[in-house]
Amino acid sequence: MEIGFSKAKLAKLCNSESKLRGEYGPRMALLIQLRLIELHDAEDLSVMRSLPGPRCHELTQDRDGQLAVDLVHPYRLIFRPDHDPLPLKDDGGLDWSQVTRIEIVEITDYH
Repeated sequence: MEIGFSKAKLAKLCNSESKLRGEYGPRMALLIQLRLIELHDAEDLSVMRSLPGPRCHELTQDRDGQLAVDLVHPYRLIFRPDHDPLPLKDDGGLDWSQVTRIEIVEITDYH
């Protein structure tokens, strides 16, 4: 999967192990890197559903259109499909098997 970032500062952070460690500590930095690798290596977003660790899921309400994968509880790596138009199923839901590009939005505790 192709991965982009919503902000240059976020891309710089996520592409530097030392910056991630400084910002989030070693455990969280390792999980962020692991999730990015899992996302990158996935042929499409549907692959993420079969991996037990990330628990990839769609968000709702004010985060409608975004998805998340678990990090160190309660933090999540938030991203959105980077397709225009969005690949949708007949029922209007996101077609995960057609999502091959994403944009990382943020790392946060949205709870």
